[in-house]
Amino acid sequence: MKEYPVSDLNKVVRGPKRATYDVNAINSILDDTFMCHVGYVYKNQAIVIPMAYARKNDKIYIHGSLKNRMMLALLEAGEASISVTHLDGLVLARSAFHHSANYRSVTIFGKVKKVDNPKEKMDALACILNHMVPGHWENVRHPNEKEFNATLVLEIRIETASAKVRAEGVNDEPDDYNTPIWAGVVPIRQVAFDALSDEDLADNITIPKAVSKYIKEHKT
Repeated sequence: MKEYPVSDLNKVVRGPKRATYDVNAINSILDDTFMCHVGYVYKNQAIVIPMAYARKNDKIYIHGSLKNRMMLALLEAGEASISVTHLDGLVLARSAFHHSANYRSVTIFGKVKKVDNPKEKMDALACILNHMVPGHWENVRHPNEKEFNATLVLEIRIETASAKVRAEGVNDEPDDYNTPIWAGVVPIRQVAFDALSDEDLADNITIPKAVSKYIKEHKT
């Protein structure tokens, strides 16, 4: 089992029993979604932005405009921190103090590099789209020269990371278990509904197989 080394940077201090530094477990959490939150500093102000990403091996790819202040700030800093969280359930305890949530979260730290090689850059863009809907890159018009040149792609190589997972029931105070108060867990899951085709589509255009497959796999 390969693990990231524990340091002051990635060590989970609160709730350390729920922490894991296992590379495969962390990658699994990263691969189960395509939205992350990226932290950066702009004019001495800390800012956090949600955006799409993709993982390939030990690299995270993000993209944006050439003038995007977050992208430029990350390039200037040369390093980044990215977090991902899945909400899996509401943990409703007998007491307000012990209300919680079941979740899977990851925080990664890595070095930032601009992707200049045209093939690597296009592959990264394909990776980001396919991370959202696997195989959908083959169904779309690829970026033209103007669009491609106006897009900045950054690679964040994961140097270290940690995950924290809560997947359990209510943990109340012993004295509260005899109180006449309901407690339990409300599971939460992100699901897909039937696709709504654009109203300007030609009559002979059907939903791509990759999209239909994604919907089928995420309906329940």
